[in-house]
Amino acid sequence: MRRSVFDEDHEAFRATLRDFIAKEVVPVHHEWEEQGHPPRDFYRRLGDLGVLGVQVPEEFGGAGQASFKFAAVATEETTRAGVSFGNYSVHTNLILPYLMAYANEEQKRRWLPGFASGALMTAIAMTEPGTGSDLANIRTSAELSPDGTHYVLNGAKTFITGGVLADLVLVVARTTPYDPENRRAGLSILCVESRSEGFAVGRKLRKIGLKASDTAELSFTDVKVPARNLLGEEGAGFSYLSHNLPQERLTIALGGAATAAAALRFATGYVRERTVFGKPVAHFQNTKFVLAECATEVTAAQLMADRALELHDEGELTVADAAKAKLFCTETAGRVIDKCLQLHGGYGYITEYPIARLYADTRVSRIYGGTSEVMKTIIAKSLGL
Repeated sequence: MRRSVFDEDHEAFRATLRDFIAKEVVPVHHEWEEQGHPPRDFYRRLGDLGVLGVQVPEEFGGAGQASFKFAAVATEETTRAGVSFGNYSVHTNLILPYLMAYANEEQKRRWLPGFASGALMTAIAMTEPGTGSDLANIRTSAELSPDGTHYVLNGAKTFITGGVLADLVLVVARTTPYDPENRRAGLSILCVESRSEGFAVGRKLRKIGLKASDTAELSFTDVKVPARNLLGEEGAGFSYLSHNLPQERLTIALGGAATAAAALRFATGYVRERTVFGKPVAHFQNTKFVLAECATEVTAAQLMADRALELHDEGELTVADAAKAKLFCTETAGRVIDKCLQLHGGYGYITEYPIARLYADTRVSRIYGGTSEVMKTIIAKSLGL
């Protein structure tokens, strides 16, 4: 079905990205996977291309675009090529909204120019060992010094995407004593510079997928964080985290629809070339039926993702609708990619084939940003259940 969500500007951006990916990313992506992340200067190249600063205001060196559709194009183009931009998505799609909504003018002047240029890469540290999705149970603590000049931060975080190369980490910490009667109270967000004394990058976590995106454990031992690095108001951290969930889940939904479409493209090309029993795999009725099913599911996922994208740009994407989009698109991606891998036969299990990387990379989409079970709970609540 014809898509109408993108205009000429988006398509021009797409063409630029597609050319950049083909020349600058595809030939070396396997090296990034082996290393666990792109080289640090790659983010500066993304900054030079204007990719990191699309939504950053012009006064801070960005393009000042309010629409999230450019981010959607970037997701589609990297997925189409079977590659990733490392920590790009977390940096631009997850963290920028926090800085735009809650940073004061001085903080924006300090951080946003580097954010847009790639000189300052970011990460967000929420999850702790043993807490998982239960953010209200965070125990990392930050105590304000008697003179009010700085916080003293102690604790540990895990599953931190971009934690290895980040220059600035948004750390969710408890700034008042833990209250079992009101666990959500007392959480604040501190912007911590990775060069701070007592800040340590621990184990680099080895994942079954997304191998070109660094994920690490972080620890904080008496880290002095300037009070001016408090993001927004003290104690308002939990509500801030909730504020950005629809966009985070939309990002994952867009990725789900894009990976499903990429899997269909890879499988269609493969079955036309692969010969079995003297004829192309594409000539078998089962192949045609499987791909027909996949094409239908891909279209449904794209339609849902596109509609959610339009609602987000209009400021009308609800928590429940974002949950529906994430649930449907990620579950669809899992089904479609599995079927497309099966059509590859044994080669589908070999990592040099893009379908194998998609299979491994996509599995986590049903976990992070809220598991599929959490999405179902949110949707059920919207039904009054």
